[in-house]
Amino acid sequence: MEEFLKITGALYDETRIKLLLFIYKHKKVCVCEIEASFDMLQSRLSRHLKILKDAGFLKREREGKYIFYSLKKLDGIRKCLLDELLKKEIPVPKQITPCNITSKQN
Repeated sequence: MEEFLKITGALYDETRIKLLLFIYKHKKVCVCEIEASFDMLQSRLSRHLKILKDAGFLKREREGKYIFYSLKKLDGIRKCLLDELLKKEIPVPKQITPCNITSKQN
């Protein structure tokens, strides 16, 4: 029950839904890209990303001084929830890349 509540609770926020869809759309994104694209303070963004990561949606990778987020391989309820969100055609912000990312690989 606890895992179910963590998963569904992570999506009980419009910003986190848009973050999840943004990362899905762009495959692998740097924190600086998310911060600029969502025009969000880093502290607030970190909280949202941690909730999505703890719920099993995201993985985090460090490449030099940059931190990238991408989706984990989703299955079960996580995959079903993402599939339902994708059907809704929820708009996400345009991707902005303010930093000099040299090793980004999609």
